[in-house]
Amino acid sequence: MNLSYLKKYVLLHPENRMAWYLLGKEYEKNEQIGKANYCYNKAGHIYEAFESSKVPAEVWEEYQAKLMEATDHKERRTRRIRRAWLAVVLLQLLWIPSVAAPKHVDHNSDLTMDAYIERDLLTIDSYTNDDGRADRIAVDFTAKAWGRVNSDRDVIGEFMSSMPSGGLTGVLAMRQQGSWLLWHQEMPVVLSVEHPSKGELRVQSLEQKVCDCEPAETKALQQLAKVWTVQQEANAIINTAIQHYLQAKGRMPESLNALTKPFPENWVAGRSPELRAAFALITQPKGTNSSTAAGASLDSGNHNNNSEEQGVKGNRAAVAQRFFDQPLEIIVDKAQHQLALVSGHIILRSYSIGLGGVNTPEGIYHITDKVMNPNGRSNGEFGSRGMQLSDTNYAIHGTNAPDSIGKDQSLGCVRMRKDDVEELFDMVPMGTKVSIGKGNLPHLSPQSGSKFSIPDRQEQTNPRKTYHWLT
Repeated sequence: MNLSYLKKYVLLHPENRMAWYLLGKEYEKNEQIGKANYCYNKAGHIYEAFESSKVPAEVWEEYQAKLMEATDHKERRTRRIRRAWLAVVLLQLLWIPSVAAPKHVDHNSDLTMDAYIERDLLTIDSYTNDDGRADRIAVDFTAKAWGRVNSDRDVIGEFMSSMPSGGLTGVLAMRQQGSWLLWHQEMPVVLSVEHPSKGELRVQSLEQKVCDCEPAETKALQQLAKVWTVQQEANAIINTAIQHYLQAKGRMPESLNALTKPFPENWVAGRSPELRAAFALITQPKGTNSSTAAGASLDSGNHNNNSEEQGVKGNRAAVAQRFFDQPLEIIVDKAQHQLALVSGHIILRSYSIGLGGVNTPEGIYHITDKVMNPNGRSNGEFGSRGMQLSDTNYAIHGTNAPDSIGKDQSLGCVRMRKDDVEELFDMVPMGTKVSIGKGNLPHLSPQSGSKFSIPDRQEQTNPRKTYHWLT
């Protein structure tokens, strides 16, 4: 009962950090570690303060009782208001002609990452049954090349044999450019494939020009898809970081904290609920819900079964199989002044960059140093972020000369705009491979839209060193 009340309370009062902390403790007692970590992250400094102190149990019980009383009082008041409005609406409906009921009901219009604490699965209303009721079904996603003839038939063929019954899969459209697929956080949901526990496969095109119809309401699916894409990017970051950590240290990181230490051990640029969920997914022992998701390259590692990040249960977005099966890499195309972040043949991000012409060397490098505010300045010649290439005097960094982007004006380094280099810094772990050459990317337009950003950062400056990169 306490869990139910606390969930309601934090939804009504999301700014109450103490309530988030108490909800996390309840989830922890129920061994729902993934959800507990998410709540602790929302609790912020309250978590650190109370975890390091000894508070009598009766104090917690008294505080929770007060929260429950406040929630119950607000619910009674809300019910009275709703009953009054319902009476008004019913009177108005007496004067309105009846119309056909909508085919699809959308109750998820405001769904965000906060929904993780409210639902064990990402769900949506399915199409109405014959009796008019709408079932709640689990939703998963995938992304496919789109725009080719019979793309929908190809995708449906895959689902016929592999899709679990009782769920719905939304298909996100990736544009294809040559041999590359283009990924971004706002990919449209173009197809939904539902496999009921009983009955035939249901396929719904969500592209009006394709189905020559009014597509079903897609707002809820699109919002769920955004949650999925961000989680998949986090999975790729953690998987890449673990592989490079394992190669450098000869052992698996015991927790996410091992990857997010202060400089120079800042393999990952910080923490977030998505990154915590990703670490739990990739490091959980074989034989659990997603035993195949970690990949063969990680199976030989020593997993720490007691890690606080492990054991995510029930969270469909966190335990779904990883979409990206290759580590993240950076490709620099000198001919086009472009930089792309890729996983295999999928381009996650593309940026316009400044270079140094023949002064920018070609070859294979790795990121060996990630520093914020190089030389103690965020607006200096290296900007707010720097990523050194294989212990050389070359780096990928920001610039105080943004007009040089797209030109050959550096002494050899790769220059980036402020927002771009800060996003790249958050997405590429230490050890990430960097390939510099010519003609190794298609012509890409710089991506716009949402940026990947990590809200909780450790100290990543380096006041003990003056950098002399060939800016």
